[in-house]
Amino acid sequence: MQPPETRYTKSGDAHIAYQVVGDGPIDLLFVNEWLNHIDEQWGEPRIATFLDGLTQSSRLILFNPRGVGASDPLPTTQSPTAEEWMDDGLAALDAVGVEQAAVLGVGAGGSIALLLAASHPGRVSSLVVFNATARTAWADDYPIGSRPEHFARLAEWMRAGYPSAEILRLWAPDLVGDERFERWLVRFERMSASPGTALAIQRMLFGLDVRAALPAITAPTLVLHRADNVQVGTNMGRYVADHVVGSIYRELPPGGQAYWAGDPIEIVEEVQEFLTGWRGRRPVDRVLATVLFTDIVGSTERAAQLGDGAWRGLLDRHNDVVRRELVRYRGREISTTGDGFLATFDGPARAIACSLPIRDAVRKLGIDIRAGIHSGEIEIDRDDIAGIAVHIGARVASEAGAGQIFCVANGRRPRRGQPAHLRGRRGARTERRPRSLAPLPGHGVGTSKEAPWPSLRPEPGPAEVTS
Repeated sequence: MQPPETRYTKSGDAHIAYQVVGDGPIDLLFVNEWLNHIDEQWGEPRIATFLDGLTQSSRLILFNPRGVGASDPLPTTQSPTAEEWMDDGLAALDAVGVEQAAVLGVGAGGSIALLLAASHPGRVSSLVVFNATARTAWADDYPIGSRPEHFARLAEWMRAGYPSAEILRLWAPDLVGDERFERWLVRFERMSASPGTALAIQRMLFGLDVRAALPAITAPTLVLHRADNVQVGTNMGRYVADHVVGSIYRELPPGGQAYWAGDPIEIVEEVQEFLTGWRGRRPVDRVLATVLFTDIVGSTERAAQLGDGAWRGLLDRHNDVVRRELVRYRGREISTTGDGFLATFDGPARAIACSLPIRDAVRKLGIDIRAGIHSGEIEIDRDDIAGIAVHIGARVASEAGAGQIFCVANGRRPRRGQPAHLRGRRGARTERRPRSLAPLPGHGVGTSKEAPWPSLRPEPGPAEVTS
């Protein structure tokens, strides 16, 4: 999913990045976790589906507070304050021209949302917080807080290990071991905040205390909390609900600290029902994309020849090649089936350009692949994809031979100068063998051993076949 336009506004001396998405009847300010980048978040289907779900009933206003993501950075020796982050959210509302909005705060953003609702009651029509706490640290009158030694261990880890997928053990246990998501998360952490900035933010959050603000909240309030949250326990969520007059407390099934863990749409449904009185349909994210299937030819026989250990080593080298080229050409790995990959791209040019060096590189390892490429509408369901385009792509790949890369022509007359291997006779049909498969050049097919179009070299900006 393509991110919406990011704009900037000023909050004091800081430039604050913000976005506006959707055209629903309710203005909703989303106060996100500290781990966030307003543009990069749209590249993860879990988050994109969550945000898209919120737009069913709202005009969604997103922002990065100072020190986070696309907004102005902070000196690593200076921690932001909760009041500054609150002001950054208000600046986003002012930039959009919104006087009053519903507010959704998640994680650390929930604490900021509580402060905002208490400090500016006229700006907040309704309030929803998820896995939020009024205070993080232990105190004599707050025995449910974390001890100082907990922060000391956290700080030590952040100095030595940030960014790292280890955070998933607390934030999203269900995603531990998901290699694709772990690689994305490490990059997302790096884009969200540098190690020094992340530590400065943690210092601020550990010292945060908005307990005194809770009785001043007058907006209708819903407190959501995951049942198994070991970082911010349910007793912290209940404390918030007990001290906000008239609030509703609702415990959700286990899932972790992060809003994108477990089933994020559960949160969307709760927010929609609280703000509107109804639950919208679960969103299905449909996008136009290009799918690429690859498969090692004769893998079963080769594995039997080499033995388990040698085959595993060869397979690891093959996987490294594929993933390197996916990164190079901005592909997204969806799944691997042991000896093959399913990936998506934002257009066929990148998929084609990616498949050629994969084919050539693995041939040097003594193996051949076959590949199929098809463009069409796909449905994104969490970390998986579905739809007729996926089925056609798999069928196309099955028709290719060793070293061959097949794509499906779109059935339209090719533009003048379009490479011949992209021209097909007819559109593919799923009930019989596709008739429009066009082999790409190399290894005995086509007329050239190398791609004839220079525009498919990896470079910034979208690559495309030019006429």
